[in-house]
Amino acid sequence: MKKLSLLTAGAVALIAASASAHADDFLDAAKARVAAATQRAGAWDGPTSGPAAAPGKVIVYVAGDLRNGGTSGVADGVKEAAAAIGWTLQVIDGQGQVSTRTAALNQAIALKPDGIIVSGFDAIEQNAALASVKEAGIPFVGWHATIEPGPDAATGMFANVNTRILDVANTAADLAIVDSDGKAGVVIFGDSNYAMAIGKAKMMEAEIQKCSGCTVLSLEDSPMTEASLRMPQLTTSLLQRFGDKWTYSLAVNDLYYDFMGPSLASAGKGGADTPKNISAGDGSESAFQRIRAKQYQLATVPEPLHEQGWQLIDELNRALAKQPWSGYVSGIHIVTADNIAYDGGPDNVFDPDNGYRDVYKKIWGVK
Repeated sequence: MKKLSLLTAGAVALIAASASAHADDFLDAAKARVAAATQRAGAWDGPTSGPAAAPGKVIVYVAGDLRNGGTSGVADGVKEAAAAIGWTLQVIDGQGQVSTRTAALNQAIALKPDGIIVSGFDAIEQNAALASVKEAGIPFVGWHATIEPGPDAATGMFANVNTRILDVANTAADLAIVDSDGKAGVVIFGDSNYAMAIGKAKMMEAEIQKCSGCTVLSLEDSPMTEASLRMPQLTTSLLQRFGDKWTYSLAVNDLYYDFMGPSLASAGKGGADTPKNISAGDGSESAFQRIRAKQYQLATVPEPLHEQGWQLIDELNRALAKQPWSGYVSGIHIVTADNIAYDGGPDNVFDPDNGYRDVYKKIWGVK
């Protein structure tokens, strides 16, 4: 029996040592990914050739909700690019409501434009309206309209523009893991009204669960469109429920954090105290302000919103020329207080200094 006990103790020790080594390897890998994502954005790695500008086109930008910092930031990029390429642009705001977005798309179709951009809402939600766009023979592209970047056969979308969601989700989760040294207690905020949003939330949950010393306290399904109403009370409720176990928040969008600060302050939490808030997109102006001031947000994994606006115009130009989409997917980046001086700029937006505007103008043959 003693021999068996010794063998059993040895086996247990071996298993424990193996588990510890695995945990160390995972944490080291997470540290490497976070370090890479916080480096200053580099040179342009997108397309350098494509069709010349189609002259005099009229396009419509249908926004899911222009109150959303990501959607409005992309709109700013689209406006810049449309002016550069010589197109007329009309913007219609879906105002955060399904019925209003449907009406906006129908209005866009009635305008008989040369192209449509759908931005910041799930294409499947508007499948019937987008079928009408397709039937009308109007090419359309999307921003954050499907889970994967590129063409979408289900809706007939020429190309969807966004970063790869799994990479964004894992990077945000990795930062919580690394910053906590593998001991994060996490609340995750997502929205099942959008397949992409709840999918991203579940991806973050899965990544945290790979960390043996971390805990997912809760995955909160809370509509982004109701964040201003829900988040103050939800924050207070979560603090009462989890107390100091809640050390990190992960959200699919910066919008959730716009309305958490007063509740955290009322609970005696300072701007740099736990829970530390990390967003897996989009990089809104208010998020940059919070990060810069170290007030209730540690980091965001932003989209290069203006750059993606230019890409949307380029993809539409390719569609009009009946050429394939560019195939470009922008890389992953984290903005924190340590790198915001060069990644936030004076306008509090992630706008990579990689010369993309000049590249697209050269592709289109415009000045």
